[in-house]
Amino acid sequence: MEKRIMIQDTDIELFPIGLGAVNAGLAWDGADADRIFDAFLYYGGNLIDTAHVYSDWVKPERARSERTIGDWLRRSGKRQQIVIATKGGHPDMTVENPDLHLSRMTKADMQSDLNSSLEKLGTDYIDLYFYHRDNTEQPVEELVEIMEEFRRQGKIRYYACSNWSTSRMKEADAYCRAHGYRGFAANQSLYNLGYKYMNPLEDDTLAYADKEMQEYHKENPGNLLMPYMGVCSGFFHKYITRGEDTVKSSPYYTEGNRRVAGRVKELCERYGATVSQVVLGFFGQQDFDCAPLYGPKNVEQIEEVMKTFDIPFTKEDYEV
Repeated sequence: MEKRIMIQDTDIELFPIGLGAVNAGLAWDGADADRIFDAFLYYGGNLIDTAHVYSDWVKPERARSERTIGDWLRRSGKRQQIVIATKGGHPDMTVENPDLHLSRMTKADMQSDLNSSLEKLGTDYIDLYFYHRDNTEQPVEELVEIMEEFRRQGKIRYYACSNWSTSRMKEADAYCRAHGYRGFAANQSLYNLGYKYMNPLEDDTLAYADKEMQEYHKENPGNLLMPYMGVCSGFFHKYITRGEDTVKSSPYYTEGNRRVAGRVKELCERYGATVSQVVLGFFGQQDFDCAPLYGPKNVEQIEEVMKTFDIPFTKEDYEV
């Protein structure tokens, strides 16, 4: 596939793997974070994905991922070289018993999150700003208008959604067309090599890129799919390198995915590829553009995965 994706009707061009920064400030911070962000840019990446809620579940610091990215930007001066994607409106994770069904998507919630994100990141604008969850009790008209106000204020360039259903995205699209708005530029949902055979996750607020959503993205290239959990939470890595007993509690542990694991091993041998490269190579064989999000542990992993699209995988490779 091409090593760049241009989101239709925008000026945003991306390397087709985004750096997922959920662990920024936890697994790596300071000089370690600098090395990871710098390496990602060095190997051609430019999309850094975070959220205002990352990682509020680890006390006491709030929004530490955004803070870590902001620290690097202030030290490096590389703001113009990256596309920042962040998300607001997530349920509160700092309370003793977080409830993912308690929505925080009012205008006041979103204003508070966005302004704090701008401060933490040390930037005047967000390139792609996402609703992190959906609240179907709020009309899409209201939600779109909130984002349009942020856009007119210059605080965001484009807006997007995460964990929305296809039907809700279509509602938003129809409203935007009627009012001359561009609409959502990206969508983050769960999609990966093991998705087809996996068992549902416990969190029922997550959205999956099912067949309906895949068809939607084929027909709507102006809304780029950015799949999360792109490496299947390490299921295939553990299954192949450590054995079946290490993954029996995984939602990916199904008969179908055991067959897929066999194919992953075949492709590793055929192409001299790593498990990560095979698993991420899946995204280059879709009928629509997508930019999966990948959370590295170190610079070596970045170097590894950024070579994924040098490998001549085919669609037939992934037919299992």
